[in-house]
Amino acid sequence: MRRPALTAALLALLVLLAGCSPSPDGGRPGGDRWRPRPGTAWQWQLSGRLDTSVDVPVYDIDGFDHPAGTVAQLHRDGRKAVCYLSTGAWEEFRPDAGEFPEAVLGKGNGWEGERWLDIRRTDVLEPLMAARFDMCRKKGFDAVEPDNMDGYANDTGFPLTAADQLRYNRLIARLAHDRGLAVGLKNDLDQIPQLVGDFDFAVNEQCAQYGECAALKPFTDAGKAVFHVEYELPTGRFCAQSRRLGLSSMLKKYDLGVWRRAC
Repeated sequence: MRRPALTAALLALLVLLAGCSPSPDGGRPGGDRWRPRPGTAWQWQLSGRLDTSVDVPVYDIDGFDHPAGTVAQLHRDGRKAVCYLSTGAWEEFRPDAGEFPEAVLGKGNGWEGERWLDIRRTDVLEPLMAARFDMCRKKGFDAVEPDNMDGYANDTGFPLTAADQLRYNRLIARLAHDRGLAVGLKNDLDQIPQLVGDFDFAVNEQCAQYGECAALKPFTDAGKAVFHVEYELPTGRFCAQSRRLGLSSMLKKYDLGVWRRAC
């Protein structure tokens, strides 16, 4: 049966309401960004020649190092692709390194060629991070893994506060969501209660080694994946707990190459 014709005024009203009504998840209208569920298997490879033969639904790879063709191939293989970026530290080896003024560069973060950023300077950092997220979107990534998201808890060279970190991390989440990208909270365990609603999943390193995995429970309780790695513990020391908590856990080497041993 044909629907009765709508008047022009009613059509205009419906269009206006559709454009103004928020989606239930805070994302794009229609709520169509990716939302990984607890227990989703993954591969995290940030070094070496990418091996796409691991039979998992999620690949987390370096956003600068891989072209759109790599992301397209992962999609053809039925996988989601996560764009790894550093959002809290400067890296001298990135193509946009020269765009960061010296005033926002702090102490080294323990990795060669990297320095903490003054996350209070959103006037400088927001457009730089927006450009990086635009790159992820243009390459076709489904999500972003923003690294170094807990500068306030480290010796950065700047007097960063917890409030500074919350403000910056929420900015990062908004930049991702504005582009239709899912976004993960990297480490920053102490602020999970305040930030779990802003992020679509979590990425954690070594929560088992330091007895902190229970702090990630708000994510799994909310139906959001926690992608977790250990480097120094054998799987027998953490996999049972990971299964109880619903974490997506694996053992990796520090270079984050191809090798993995999943729970």
